[in-house]
Amino acid sequence: MSARILIVDDTPLNVKLLSAKLANDYYVISTASNGIEALEKVKSEKPDLILLDVMMPEMDGFETCRRLKADPATAYIPVVIITALSDVADRVRGLAAGADDFLGKPINDLALMARIRSLLRLKMLMDEWRLREETAQQLAPSATDAADIDPLNVRDSRVLILDDNDADSAFISQALSPLSAHVAVVKNVADASAAVAAQPFDLVFASIDLQTEDGLTICPILRTNAATRHVPVLLLANAADITRVAKGLDLGANDYLLRPFDTHELFARTRTQLRHKRNYDRLRNGFEQNIKMALVDPLTGAFNRRYLDAHLPRFLKHAAEVKKSLSVQMMDIDHFKKVNDTYGHAVGDVVLKEVARRITNAIRPSDFFVRMGGEEFAIIMPETNLPSAGNIAERLRNSIGKTPIPLPGSDVKLPVTISIGIADTRPDIEGEPNKVFERADAALYEAKQDGRNRVVSNVSADKE
Repeated sequence: MSARILIVDDTPLNVKLLSAKLANDYYVISTASNGIEALEKVKSEKPDLILLDVMMPEMDGFETCRRLKADPATAYIPVVIITALSDVADRVRGLAAGADDFLGKPINDLALMARIRSLLRLKMLMDEWRLREETAQQLAPSATDAADIDPLNVRDSRVLILDDNDADSAFISQALSPLSAHVAVVKNVADASAAVAAQPFDLVFASIDLQTEDGLTICPILRTNAATRHVPVLLLANAADITRVAKGLDLGANDYLLRPFDTHELFARTRTQLRHKRNYDRLRNGFEQNIKMALVDPLTGAFNRRYLDAHLPRFLKHAAEVKKSLSVQMMDIDHFKKVNDTYGHAVGDVVLKEVARRITNAIRPSDFFVRMGGEEFAIIMPETNLPSAGNIAERLRNSIGKTPIPLPGSDVKLPVTISIGIADTRPDIEGEPNKVFERADAALYEAKQDGRNRVVSNVSADKE
């Protein structure tokens, strides 16, 4: 994949070597010689990934990383700190500053390239969800984000460990205790597959050197399943297995730890991956919530007219293809204005919600329930002829009318009835599908004129 990469290093030789390696894979390279210059270039160029040296004049890599991650405009850009510092404390410091990874010099080319590809995949995914969220906000500007998910709070996460080394599993479990993580341990790939199918996990540790099988096979299993496609995978390996680690990153793993494990590094890398997962969940849930608010009536839970307009052509096309009728029920709550005038709009809302609830419970899963506006609703019934729709409408009318609606905070039970007009499509008559709502609405008008609390079927199409 092509991407723009910013290399930040005050040593020209290091910049030249890294640039040559990356240009060979057709990445677009930009460079900066210190942290201050890097911050300016990030703002102007918006790179897809940053390779950041630690030891630089004026502002070191740790501080540069902290500033990048503190700015909402640049926080989403992956940062890999590259340095000759080999102390575990320095790696942990880099991860604590917000870095997505920390690679030591001399750089292993295989690990570097695999790491870059892995982080770029993650960025593309998050960019896509941010774009979806922006689009959803345009559809429903009053919708709120999924504020209940805090990407910085990674406590109580669910973690799965795939490792047949009991000592390693116990070490990891103990290291995660400050997070109050719910840890499950399995010793083979089959049990890991069963575990992720049974319940959701926020992170999977996977040893690549299981005694009887290849632990890397868990990567394609997770990545080809829609439910687990975005669960972070952190590989466990020995230093001699760096080639297989790189392969694992290309298969979809997100990070790795080399034995012997350090508690602080393990904790820091785990927290980084869990934050990525929480941020992904926040964006996904926010998008779904915004879309729902844009297309679903917030009071009754029924779909709104916008959603109907988007999906009606599909319903009509299907009816024509299978040569079966599509029936439409248009319904209206009788004397609803009187309810509002007598009891107030709060009670009117109670009536709307209860009527909608009864309708939802009475219709079939294949039926499509819409609030058209005010006290008017519609039900689209695929592959349903007029007599069948009439029977369903009568049952629905009776279920609403026979039980008065109790009003909150009082002993009053309010009798409520509905009027229903029905029409069906005739796929064999040209232009008829587009008139089905007009005829159902005409039938509803007739039902209300004839005294309300009744079902009227419009059979005009049969007479054409």
